[in-house]
Amino acid sequence: MSSLTHQKVSEYYGKVLQTKKDLKTSACCTLDKLPAYVKEPLKLIEDEIQTKFYGCGSPIPLVLDGMKILDLGCGTGRDCFVLSYFVGEQGEVVGVDMTEEQLEVANRYLPIQMKKFGFSSPNVRFVKGYIEDLSSIKIPDNYFDIVISNCVVNLSPDKEAVLNEVYRVLKEGGEFFFSDVYADRRLPEWAKKDPILLGECLGGSFYWKDFERMAKCIGFNDPRIFACSKIDLLDQETIDKIGFANFNSITYRLFKLKELEDACEDYGQVAYYKGTIKESPHHYMLDNHHLLEKNKPLTVCSNTASMLQDTRLSQHFAIKGDLSTHYGLFAGCGESPIQKAEDKPMGGCC
Repeated sequence: MSSLTHQKVSEYYGKVLQTKKDLKTSACCTLDKLPAYVKEPLKLIEDEIQTKFYGCGSPIPLVLDGMKILDLGCGTGRDCFVLSYFVGEQGEVVGVDMTEEQLEVANRYLPIQMKKFGFSSPNVRFVKGYIEDLSSIKIPDNYFDIVISNCVVNLSPDKEAVLNEVYRVLKEGGEFFFSDVYADRRLPEWAKKDPILLGECLGGSFYWKDFERMAKCIGFNDPRIFACSKIDLLDQETIDKIGFANFNSITYRLFKLKELEDACEDYGQVAYYKGTIKESPHHYMLDNHHLLEKNKPLTVCSNTASMLQDTRLSQHFAIKGDLSTHYGLFAGCGESPIQKAEDKPMGGCC
């Protein structure tokens, strides 16, 4: 499975970069805007794990207790350990990465982190492998409730294979909740081969619309944007190379739900949030267009209704109405998320 791209990426993250300070852009560096519920377990994560971890967001969703979660490109395991904290001893977290140096850090601190969390036995394991071929490391079909990834899919030479594998290993009703770098256009081939641009998560970034097209073809019919923020190029050499394009860090939610339509169709359904998620008692953010306040009715499309009632979220929501009467398409469905340099951010990757 190893390719020249894999080798370049592994060398960049295993040997060239020593800490986040060596990065030339803000693309593969987690932004400061983190939700409070993530900041708490981060206080328990060892410093070396955090300083050698490279990510562009915080793909840690809510409602994790007892869940089985897979982290693609886990690096030093920062997100895996945060997830471990939330899933508890009855849950399971698996981290996959191809870079020995990163996995060495994750495994070295595994006993320490389990002790800090007060767990009698580990609920995390780290596996060396390629995210394009999870079957080779015996990751089974329809097994995980959630798959996450933090600024890694852009590094893959075969993104379609990655998405196909994610779809395969997710349970029906499962979710791919992940952060990555996206461009506002298709990049030239030379940019994809430049080792610095590739390692900095720019050269391999998807044109956002091509990503959504691919996701829909695989079966993730209604990709949802959870958060989006502009990426800054930090040094002149990088600006001179690729400053013609705009880049954003986007956190997407992709649900494995067979009944989803390819657009937001209105059937007059109404959703209510019960306020029962401990970390967010007053409201729940499904995506950057759907903020549900406790007990306040919100008219939703059939896809949103399915995301709330046919997934792990179902116990926290009530849906009124059915699919007997169709009222057409919701206004604004399919608008571009990409921001130009002069635009204000749509929200932090939190």
